[in-house]
Amino acid sequence: MTRSTNTPPGRIRAFHEKFVVEERYVPARTRRNFYFTAGLLALVGVVVFVVTLANVLQRDDIATIDAPIEAWLDSSRTDTVTVIMIALAIIFGPLVLPIIILIVTVTWGIIAKHIWRPLLLAGGTLTGVIIVQIVTRVVGRSRPPVNLMLFGADPTYSFPSGHVVGTADFLLILTYLIYSRRSRPWAMVVAYLVSSVIIVLLATCRVYLGYHWATDVIASISISLVILGSVIAIDTRRTVRIPGEQITGRYSIAQTDGT
Repeated sequence: MTRSTNTPPGRIRAFHEKFVVEERYVPARTRRNFYFTAGLLALVGVVVFVVTLANVLQRDDIATIDAPIEAWLDSSRTDTVTVIMIALAIIFGPLVLPIIILIVTVTWGIIAKHIWRPLLLAGGTLTGVIIVQIVTRVVGRSRPPVNLMLFGADPTYSFPSGHVVGTADFLLILTYLIYSRRSRPWAMVVAYLVSSVIIVLLATCRVYLGYHWATDVIASISISLVILGSVIAIDTRRTVRIPGEQITGRYSIAQTDGT
């Protein structure tokens, strides 16, 4: 049998299929829940960020939020806890975390049949980095005093925390992209709980080590909520279909629940 001239060779076909977005069928209610969740996350993130930023810019009232937390963490410092916190700061810092994200994204992109989700992960985390670079320079907030910093002086701006935004974006988006395709809601809940614990620990770490105020890390988490909501909305718009809708891609995944 002669191969059709419209059929690309094996390697070209495989490369082409990498960029085909798989579509999944869910009930209409489930798709509405995806959009509702995306909108709620973005709304909460925007509100928390605006309120926090307003307090930071006023400067007079912010001490009522930051000073007691900073004082309590300073009084709780021990050698063991400090070593743990420094380890967390290194793992989720600007040297190690980008390598982890790069390895995960590239590996996933290579082994996955379609590259849509790895691209979303890369795009979401990169968006967080860009937002942090812009906001820190616009706000120009000073970090806590150098004598409070336990891992060397850092003269850069404080608001928001790049450590927290990068980690939260990576963990939250990765969790969504993996578990939104699975049919076990409890697995997603457990994964989000684990991710949340890590994010809270890192946020506490940054304040404990004396590099950020509490409001810095609160704003960072709010930014990540907005980015997560945006990723969910984009992914839902591109991949989620309900029975009877026209298929725009070549692949579909049957799904009957809200995972």
